[in-house]
Amino acid sequence: MQYICDAPGAKTWFRIETEGEAALESDAMSHAVEKHFRNAWEAAASSYQAASSPFIERNIGLKAHIQRMMPLFLTLRDAEGKTLVTAMLPPEGRRDPSFRIIIVGPENRDPYPEHEEAIAALGHHFGLTLSRADCYPYR
Repeated sequence: MQYICDAPGAKTWFRIETEGEAALESDAMSHAVEKHFRNAWEAAASSYQAASSPFIERNIGLKAHIQRMMPLFLTLRDAEGKTLVTAMLPPEGRRDPSFRIIIVGPENRDPYPEHEEAIAALGHHFGLTLSRADCYPYR
């Protein structure tokens, strides 16, 4: 996981970078982030155009391409490492009106009542407004 930013209440946002990390997040949070991560990874990988034709060099830029193209999958953790919130933001955290940002708690419950300040800190970090009305899909 990659550190993203700190949040109030001794909480920290991290980027989920591998399918294994996404699987652990799915297990801890009892939701399907692993499936969404895998689908996004495969879509980004399939759009890769190698800059070089020799077999050995062909996939040198693949990982960087995938990280630029796929949504950001993020996890909020407390000081002991407990999973609290999962978020999916547009690629590179850039504003994209056509992208549906998703922010959920364990078992897809609403994380805003307990973690609104931490979610706002993530939004501030990326320059995004992460309101409950726009980001929590199960109202």
